[in-house]
Amino acid sequence: MEYVIIGGDAAGMSAAMEIIRKDPTAKITTLEKGDIYSYGQCGLPYVVGKHVPSSTDVIARSVEMFRSKYGINAKTGYEVTNIDVVNKKVSGNILQEGDTFELQYDRLLIATGASPVIPDWDGSRLTGIHTIKTIPNTEAIIADLEHAHQVTIIGGGYIGLEMAENFAILGKKVRIIQRGDQLAGIFDKDMATLIYKEAANHHIEVILNEEVISISGEERVEEVLTNKGSYQTDLVLIAVGVKPTTEFLKNTGISTLPNGAIIVNAHLETNVEGVYAAGDCATHFHRIKQKDDYIPLGTTANKQGRLAGFNMMGNVEEFKGIVGTSIMKFFDLTIGKTGLSEKELNQLGIQYETHMQQATDIAGYFPDKELMHIKLLYRRDNQLLLGGQIIGGKGVDKRIDVLATALFHQMAVTDLLDLDLAYSPPYNGVWDPLQQLAKRMGRK
Repeated sequence: MEYVIIGGDAAGMSAAMEIIRKDPTAKITTLEKGDIYSYGQCGLPYVVGKHVPSSTDVIARSVEMFRSKYGINAKTGYEVTNIDVVNKKVSGNILQEGDTFELQYDRLLIATGASPVIPDWDGSRLTGIHTIKTIPNTEAIIADLEHAHQVTIIGGGYIGLEMAENFAILGKKVRIIQRGDQLAGIFDKDMATLIYKEAANHHIEVILNEEVISISGEERVEEVLTNKGSYQTDLVLIAVGVKPTTEFLKNTGISTLPNGAIIVNAHLETNVEGVYAAGDCATHFHRIKQKDDYIPLGTTANKQGRLAGFNMMGNVEEFKGIVGTSIMKFFDLTIGKTGLSEKELNQLGIQYETHMQQATDIAGYFPDKELMHIKLLYRRDNQLLLGGQIIGGKGVDKRIDVLATALFHQMAVTDLLDLDLAYSPPYNGVWDPLQQLAKRMGRK
């Protein structure tokens, strides 16, 4: 059995390792366009901010380790440009050699991930304009920061916020330009207000409701122009989102969503026999929406990759889906979300209610307690949980994970009262904040 995997990061190498663990004699070829395998992309902002000393620290396994220890034929600088699904062949370019290649496969996994969106603005290729997705991206930003005093981030989502914090830690003046009317668009606006206040507390300039139309400069970026004004800058980070890296599939017959995400079933199979897909280039079944979605996260990529490898060997195991859980640090805040927002619920036409309250992470009488702002969303007819958003200090991560588990198992708000959660005054109140909220809603 010849296994070919396109992509050498989270999903691709999780699949390769699953296969090699089950069958040490398996013939696996992995094709990576870059030079680095298996690294933690989510850690890259913290390399810029020097929380993580070196970009090499986020590499889980080297290319040499995959080759020598595990016997995987790990290629670097191999760019796949075509898949012949009839004759089961992949072909493309060997970038370092200026040559081409062609490989036969029995089972193929597409794990090409996602690429940063770079709008077609005038000046978007000037020196000093960056994205952050790879280790070379990160090292380029670090090298360029010595020339920068004023940094402008275009995009106020998770990456934009994480990078804003890390630039500020380095003593840079930081500006965020956001096309919409709030930061962190996956949150409801009433919760996002807390994020805006935190940005202001740390002297981050936030420009909302302005759309970038061009970037100008001689050779290096000097100015960002929007539909409402212009802003001098020394360095620009574009963080307006990502798109699946699947352009090379156009003539293969492999089905995708309009955004390019490869449609897979519960076994990570595409509509073409013998071809699988996983990670940031594939769809992710949303358990609450009950349909395919696209929420690219490292956790999902690793899980999908492992199951794809298992199923490529002829086994049958299902990917159970996601509920849309994420968390991030923004200065002194922890920002967590799981499930659906009000915007998503309105789009789906689901009748819902919300409940908000403040609570402390530990017993109210214990020193050093920290405040959390909690918002729950639930069905109007039966109080089935639909989503939760929590912003605060310590303890947010614990409660978001409890809510994510409750959503996965389709629990109602009042079911939270039955959970046997850990209690000791330094860690919790006798009633966990989620249970306090459930009690109040039950009385309501």
